[in-house]
Amino acid sequence: MKPNKNPLWQTNSRERMSYYSYFFGQNMIYTMVSSFLPTFVAFMIDPITCSIVMGVVKVWDAVNDAIFGVIFDKVKFKSGKKYIPWLKAACILTPLSTVALFLIPTDSKESVQVLWFALAYIVWDTAYTLCDVPAFGLVTAMSNNIEERNSILSVKGLTAGVGVALASVIVPALVSEDVGVSYGVASVLIAVVAAATMAPLLFIGKERFKSTDEEQFTVRRMIKYVVSNKYLLVYYLGYIFFSGAQTYNSMHQIFAYYIYKNSLASLITGTVAAAPQLVMALLVPKIIRKYDKAFVFKVSAVAALVLSLPILFTRESFVMFTVTYMLRSIPLAVIGILAFTFTPDCAEYGQFKTGIEAKGISFAIQTFAVKLAAAISGSTWLAIVGFYGFKSFDNAADFAALEKINAIAQQPASAFDGIWFAYNIFPIFGLAIACAIWFFYRLNDKDVQLMADCNRGAITKEEAESKLSRKY
Repeated sequence: MKPNKNPLWQTNSRERMSYYSYFFGQNMIYTMVSSFLPTFVAFMIDPITCSIVMGVVKVWDAVNDAIFGVIFDKVKFKSGKKYIPWLKAACILTPLSTVALFLIPTDSKESVQVLWFALAYIVWDTAYTLCDVPAFGLVTAMSNNIEERNSILSVKGLTAGVGVALASVIVPALVSEDVGVSYGVASVLIAVVAAATMAPLLFIGKERFKSTDEEQFTVRRMIKYVVSNKYLLVYYLGYIFFSGAQTYNSMHQIFAYYIYKNSLASLITGTVAAAPQLVMALLVPKIIRKYDKAFVFKVSAVAALVLSLPILFTRESFVMFTVTYMLRSIPLAVIGILAFTFTPDCAEYGQFKTGIEAKGISFAIQTFAVKLAAAISGSTWLAIVGFYGFKSFDNAADFAALEKINAIAQQPASAFDGIWFAYNIFPIFGLAIACAIWFFYRLNDKDVQLMADCNRGAITKEEAESKLSRKY
């Protein structure tokens, strides 16, 4: 076994690798659903109807995430473990429910398809909560060293990015008009690979640091905790605007097929977007050792906003579109890598301020924000293109079927304008609002380390407050 990279770190390389592997598989599943489900259902079901169903499911999502967050912080397993028992259930339920989403019978009535879609989406949404909240919470039990946590979560961004990139390449290639594999078959492949790569963490991951707060939490106390944790609310409010407006994430193939006349064009844009993410995943851990990660994050958000503007003038040239798209992908890669490194910090801040250790609630809010943003982005582009007159086609569940019926010629001219607007213009508004909100996020790494030391009893609250860079 290789030694730790830093003598103050508490994890070993094998354990960290299992954590990175878990997120590789998890992000393959997340990409399968968030990026390809809206396109899959839009083939068969009216886009406006799809948009409404996805919005309604989010009502249950709001309920199940809140319920699970409270349950998570109250349930005590006989093993003494808090996170891994939940992950064991998730590694079975999440892949199975993912496959169920893509087995909607294409030859059934639309009412049957809508019902199947809604029920399967609810099951998947619940399973993904089990898959996500404990996984992010586990890092706080693996180590209480903030530098180590930051490094683990940043490197995790590399393997998660590889998972996203592979799914983003494999699935479009398989379901393209040139290959013609169904989305159902593609989902089985993704689910099998994901389950295999997620499983090692269940046996290798260690929970070294137990909860120090044995109080029985009430819903009232949980609400008090969330309201008091202003930075958790600020960060994820900005995230919802940012990620919820990233409508392009779930319409790459539709955009490529109708704007540039070949769904495989999405592989090119996907590749040029993935390359910066892989490079930055190697650089970001080094950058945030020198600069505070919140500062790096905010600068990257503003850079992404500025670099979004040139894309608006590239509709007639796929080459220019690809170049400008790649440039914007560089700061977006930094945002993606750092996106979930702030939740543990907010959890430490919340405990420092309220005395309540409620990491389950913090990570439940993270999961809720992620799933809500994905649903907003997916349902929003469906609503936009539906408003512009985009047509779905009965029994056409893949691009090969669209090619046979010459679907491009059957779409009204306004549909192409709607696709361009949803893919390139709408996201700018969400990013601009997010930048304004994130300005009010004021936690920094040095202060969070002091809070963490106080929370685990290494120093007193008075000592921590005397050393903080500002009053919180």
